[in-house]
Amino acid sequence: MNTFLFGIYPYIALSVLFLGSIARYDRDPFTWKTSSSQLLRQRHFAIASILFHVGVLVIFVGHVVGLLTPIWVFDMLHVSHGAKQILAIVAGGIAGVMATIGGGMLLYRRWTDQRIRLTSSFADIAILVLLLAQLLLGLGTVPVSWQHSDGHEMVKFMTWAQMIWTFQPGAADYVAGAALVFKLHIALGLTIFLLVPFTRLVHIASGIFAPLRYLLLRPGYQIVRSRRSSKLPERSAADINKRRIAAAKRPSAAE
Repeated sequence: MNTFLFGIYPYIALSVLFLGSIARYDRDPFTWKTSSSQLLRQRHFAIASILFHVGVLVIFVGHVVGLLTPIWVFDMLHVSHGAKQILAIVAGGIAGVMATIGGGMLLYRRWTDQRIRLTSSFADIAILVLLLAQLLLGLGTVPVSWQHSDGHEMVKFMTWAQMIWTFQPGAADYVAGAALVFKLHIALGLTIFLLVPFTRLVHIASGIFAPLRYLLLRPGYQIVRSRRSSKLPERSAADINKRRIAAAKRPSAAE
């Protein structure tokens, strides 16, 4: 079971994440959205959303940098494993509390407000519950991590993540002796990755790739889809200039 969960399951989850997201964007691009409920009720939404998103972003970036940065980079910068561990505990703990409070407020709002509840799908509520469970598990790792403040345990998880990312065998062995709360945290995190293409979490990719797409592939204009059933008649350059001159001669509202 350990080999499957931490040696095989990561590749299943990441494959579904990438291929499923591409398939959804290609097949159902209009479902690629957050389906925000802000218009239905704005009370407490801003503070809850800010707490949740800022906390999750800090946690996500911290995990990516902390797990995937090669160990020799920290050694070159003279950052000890113990210092990195303390930083992860403090910053991750604060961000985790922020995200948990914000996520709890969002779940309470979505569950108790009748209008928002009616417009929410099962996946909307379920993924929020899973995210809150993941945050609580993450906070549960803080006391355990504090007992290993020398950073030795963290190095095991870094080695595991980097071996998974570089397709090296035997990665699961580094997690075999970890505490149960760490194993549950990793397993649930991989499950959330697997569920991303089927939920509103796909909008995370938009925040990363949408600006690059418009800057690099579609510079200078915005695509607008018209509802007209037929094309507009072609206009000559002379006709366009004539209309511009006529528009310029019209008196303005201020006059």
